[in-house]
Amino acid sequence: MADTPAFRSSVSRPVGPSGALALTDVSALTKVSVRAGAETAAATAMAVGFGASRRADDVLIAGIRPDEWLVIGPRADVDRTLAAVDMSGFAHAIDTTHGRVCLRLTGADSARVLEKVCNLDFSDHMTPDGAATSASVAKVTCDLIRDDIDGNRSYLVLADRSYGQYLFDT
Repeated sequence: MADTPAFRSSVSRPVGPSGALALTDVSALTKVSVRAGAETAAATAMAVGFGASRRADDVLIAGIRPDEWLVIGPRADVDRTLAAVDMSGFAHAIDTTHGRVCLRLTGADSARVLEKVCNLDFSDHMTPDGAATSASVAKVTCDLIRDDIDGNRSYLVLADRSYGQYLFDT
């Protein structure tokens, strides 16, 4: 992708662990939205269906809506991943890094915390590791991806950048 300006988070308060739960601002990760018709080479290359995600090294690819994927990771890795995708036909990629906040909630109680501000069932059978969904979190439309780290329950919460501080505080 083309050169982009330095990233500035919309979350201004310090971040870090609090007991058995950690909330961190990972908004500086590159976030690219890929939309492609089901019959395209790009859709095949994403290799994950709606409602699921997969890791390709340091890049997370999540099927967040039918025919739409979110590709998240370090800039160089995302660029390398997308450079290998044939974007011919009905397919395009848009860098949404500067327009979206991305918070990571990690810890044994993370599901309980999310259930207090979201009406989804975060039990393992409903949202296993790799699940991707959209829902209202504290009355903000968000994309949620369960992305466990080293066996620890972890969720990515993505929303429009303007809601970053509000979501962090909530």
